[in-house]
Amino acid sequence: MLLNLPTISETIAEFGLGAKKSLGQNFILELNLTQKIARQGLPYSEKETLIEIGPGPGALTRGILLNGAKKLIALEKDERCLEALTVLREASENRLQVIEADAMTIDLKGIAKAPFKIIANLPYNISTQLLLTWIEGVQDMSGLVLMFQKEVALRLVATPRSKAYGRLSILTQLRYKAHIAFEVPPTAFRPAPKVTSAIVVLKPQASYPENDLWNAVKRVTRQAFAQRRKMLRKTLQPLFADPKARLQGLGLSETARAEELTPQDFVALSQAYLGEQND
Repeated sequence: MLLNLPTISETIAEFGLGAKKSLGQNFILELNLTQKIARQGLPYSEKETLIEIGPGPGALTRGILLNGAKKLIALEKDERCLEALTVLREASENRLQVIEADAMTIDLKGIAKAPFKIIANLPYNISTQLLLTWIEGVQDMSGLVLMFQKEVALRLVATPRSKAYGRLSILTQLRYKAHIAFEVPPTAFRPAPKVTSAIVVLKPQASYPENDLWNAVKRVTRQAFAQRRKMLRKTLQPLFADPKARLQGLGLSETARAEELTPQDFVALSQAYLGEQND
């Protein structure tokens, strides 16, 4: 029944779903592309809850359902899209549940059982904020398949000493294994954005910093990257009694800058920071 539905272009026209700039909407039109995105989340397990953020007219939603999703929850803030999604829900034989909600404020554990697998074409204006939320809640995630502006995607997978490497790279990589699956050109969207997009696949690390150590990592990285061109022996002075000695004790250069350290180096620094706090 899904394949008998009108095209996404026809759905947009029928329900008057012009993209709203205020909501950061850019709709994908091609089902072949949305199915390719959806396949990055396979396999879909019955033990996880599949969630899509901002389905709009339902192009990616169709791709997820056509790839065998037994149950999909779609969170949509734009009430204009709800009628079109109702048609899709009926065609899905009730495999789709649509909830009118703002992904920035909703508690996912209030609507479904963890673990969650999120597949989404995220609005660029809130993509990083949402990712930071899901980094914090990694224990509730089985995976993420997310579309970002290419510039942001490169930051997530960046390596030390590269231009894109920074605090977001470290926080992401300490809790998720991330890779860019493929790029998406502006022509794939309506309206076409001015930038290239990229699909990033994130899977939780087998182990990751938690509790006091995680809070220490966030504080140390924030301080280290506050002035990223300065040497760490200067930028870390508010956190360590003797930053130079601490760096040397960890086998790190006293002239090192934040962008030169690996995520695991920052874990070691954070453990040292906690040690000083407890002395």
